[in-house]
Amino acid sequence: MQKCDVTILGAGPYGLAAGAHLQQIKGLEVCIHGEPMEFWKSYMPAGMFLRSPWSASNISDPAKAFTIDSFAAKQPAAVPVPIPLDTFVGYGLWFQEQLLPALQRQKIAMIERDGANFRVTATGGESWISPRVVIAAGLTSFSRRPEVFSKLSPQFVTHCSDQRDISRFQGKRVAVIGAGQSALESAALIHETGGTVEVLVRENSVHWLGWRARMQRLGALAKFLYAPTDVGPAGVSRIVAKPDSVKYFPRFMQNKFRIRSLRPAGARWLIERTKNVTITTSRYVTSAEAVGDELHLRLNDSSTRVVDHVLLGTGYRVNVTRYPFLSQEIIRAIRVTDGFPHLKGGLESSVPGLHFLGSPAAWNFGPLMYFVAGTEFAAGKLARHIAAAGRR
Repeated sequence: MQKCDVTILGAGPYGLAAGAHLQQIKGLEVCIHGEPMEFWKSYMPAGMFLRSPWSASNISDPAKAFTIDSFAAKQPAAVPVPIPLDTFVGYGLWFQEQLLPALQRQKIAMIERDGANFRVTATGGESWISPRVVIAAGLTSFSRRPEVFSKLSPQFVTHCSDQRDISRFQGKRVAVIGAGQSALESAALIHETGGTVEVLVRENSVHWLGWRARMQRLGALAKFLYAPTDVGPAGVSRIVAKPDSVKYFPRFMQNKFRIRSLRPAGARWLIERTKNVTITTSRYVTSAEAVGDELHLRLNDSSTRVVDHVLLGTGYRVNVTRYPFLSQEIIRAIRVTDGFPHLKGGLESSVPGLHFLGSPAAWNFGPLMYFVAGTEFAAGKLARHIAAAGRR
């Protein structure tokens, strides 16, 4: 049976960064599998923009030569800010073509233990042995769908990650659930495409980002309070920008950092685009019933809504046991808390040789792991760990 030293599952920003860093280790065979930038190009509505600032949108490579600046310099026209989703996808595909041309688009169907190694099986049936496996599978498996909508068909209820083409809602009545970037920007896109939309927000207000930009006038003080990664509120931003420092704080503070940094919020540039969108706060759906081709909603204040569709902008909840490609033996062996794997140095789980990158690493390394800016830390730490293990 064939053997590969390190198998990477996933070809989004974290998988690509991991591949770029690991292939620099002399004598290490690295196999990366997955459709490049699949989540970004297939599971996010067309027409969106990145919430992350330009400085925090680089996929990491060891030489820092394949940045968003390098990509933009090769484009026939200036790349706008905020960065359009399709432009960022193009950047990721360019990064892959330049650094990882041997990437295999065939996906991985199953990962099983095989003695001290792993047996990896692709969807086409091919299998190989790998001493190490790096999971960089993104958020697709973690979409959060409230229980009240669980029995309704996709005709009536879908998640934002299910909707690539928002134009399907032209002329439709749509209730968008949530107060984060995906919910608010999806509502703006539905309004712009000719749909009638209302955003239902459980909280008593919508949180708009932008303090960092407004504090730039404070000069050095702003730089002291906010890291270039732009994740987290003032002060916390500096702490979470250094993921290795997060573990030195008590667990309740680590949890607070994560919650504060990931609270539902919209980019300030969305305010203008949502000014004609109905946003109703302090409201949530208590029951939903399909009646013919309509969906009847009852809210917590006993008011009702009749819509054609509900779009869930309810985010994601990490739970690595939901990954369909992990064997039950491996799932039972992974030590988890609230769905997050416990990770050691090199982002290695309690299963030796099994590493997790991206959002699953947030329990140990903080909220930066949810963002593209975290690829530099994660890929670098992974590569150093594997290189050191090889030397030993």
